[in-house]
Amino acid sequence: MRLSLMYGAVAAITTVAFAFIAYYTVMDELQNNLDASLLRAGNGLLAVVQREHTQQNRPLQPVKQRRRDSPDNVFEFLQRSSLREFVGPIPVTDDVFEQPPDPVWSAVYEHVLLNASSFLLQVRSAKGDIVWKSDNLLTDSLPSLRSLLPTGKGDSNRVWSWFEQDGIRYRIVVIGSSIAEVATAYPVGEIDLILVRLFKLVQWGFPVTIVVSMFIGWLLARRALKPVDRVVRSARRITAENLSERLPVPPANDEIGRLVETLNSMIARLQQSFEQVRQFTSDASHELKTPLAIMMGELEVALRNKNVGVEARAILTSCLEEVERLTHVVQGLLELSRAESGQVVIEKVPVDFSVMIADVADVIERLATRKQITLHVAIQPDLIVTGDALRLRQAVLNIVENAVKYTPAGGTVHITLLAEFNDVILRVSDTGIGIPESKLPFIFDRFYRVDQARSQDVSGTGLGLSIVRWIVDEHHGRIQVESTEGKGTTFSMVLPRTV
Repeated sequence: MRLSLMYGAVAAITTVAFAFIAYYTVMDELQNNLDASLLRAGNGLLAVVQREHTQQNRPLQPVKQRRRDSPDNVFEFLQRSSLREFVGPIPVTDDVFEQPPDPVWSAVYEHVLLNASSFLLQVRSAKGDIVWKSDNLLTDSLPSLRSLLPTGKGDSNRVWSWFEQDGIRYRIVVIGSSIAEVATAYPVGEIDLILVRLFKLVQWGFPVTIVVSMFIGWLLARRALKPVDRVVRSARRITAENLSERLPVPPANDEIGRLVETLNSMIARLQQSFEQVRQFTSDASHELKTPLAIMMGELEVALRNKNVGVEARAILTSCLEEVERLTHVVQGLLELSRAESGQVVIEKVPVDFSVMIADVADVIERLATRKQITLHVAIQPDLIVTGDALRLRQAVLNIVENAVKYTPAGGTVHITLLAEFNDVILRVSDTGIGIPESKLPFIFDRFYRVDQARSQDVSGTGLGLSIVRWIVDEHHGRIQVESTEGKGTTFSMVLPRTV
């Protein structure tokens, strides 16, 4: 989505810049073309006037001082009845006498001059009097060169400007000379209409372009990142228990493919390291098991000897306790190593979980009584789960024992078993010392002890909850813990119910 938004932003900026440049380029090009056309028409008309003036060698007279039938009418050649014979090859540049004639423009000019329905043409004398104007001007007149100089663009011989007449906006070019002043104007409504259409096209095309670009960007990004998504999903499934799996390698030999191959190589190295650690733990536990059993036996024999003094007996008793603790640690490590390597087989048979919890509660009740802890048990009958009865009993007994161990005298432990939907839920709550919130994510790690007070006051190996989690995972369940420091802890074991 972020890539799509980036595509949309880039497309928006590009579209706005392109539209801005295109709009002003078109506007400038249309205006320049119109100015060139007006200049050509003005130069052509001025060339005709200058040629006629040169041939007749008479000053130009205002329109009101001349008559069509007067032989002295020097502008008779501008009348439509006789204009054609005076329109010949007209120069199209500023220097109308030095440049060769342009036959093409002469034909265009002749058409414009004889059909002046759009162009407004006007000729003034050197004194500023109007001596001729095109029929479409009617009673109106065009501005003079002098009136346009303050606001127009140009110099004293030629000025471009805008003016409005009868609600219509015109572009005008006025060209002056020592003989006459020619003004040529054209309505810019067509140009304005073209620009309005262009603006509306941009206005409607902009959101469409953005939406289409974002959609295409989303499709491209989705297609490009689809292999990454598959790799992510596969990587989430890989844990320490299934390091034999590998990430799917995309068919294309691109950056993602090389990244996946690198990650697969890393997973292979991790798998090898894990297997070495598991093998070492299993071998070490197996090798330590026999010497510890021998030491335990010899210590027990020594303690049965009546000739052992009181001080020596105390030392031997302490050593025996430590050897027993080490034996439990080694046994737990050996069990976890075999479980992780797949050597432990979990039986899957129907188990009456209600009866099992009741048996565990009877066993724990004696321990709770010795510690002056009240035990409350609420068990919903006939709850069946599928699994290994021995392993499930081991997990439940570990959780309940921990609740009693970490609850001070006078406290309470609640054991509740119930069914919710398709699950069987065992909740074990206590009013013990609790677990800090920052420590909760680590309590299922091997040898993890919450604090020194727990380690000193309560015996344990630090492997019990690790074994519990492995048992629950093997039964496709989950275990959760909630705790408030100083108030107590609640463990919830959730297992699939067998109907």
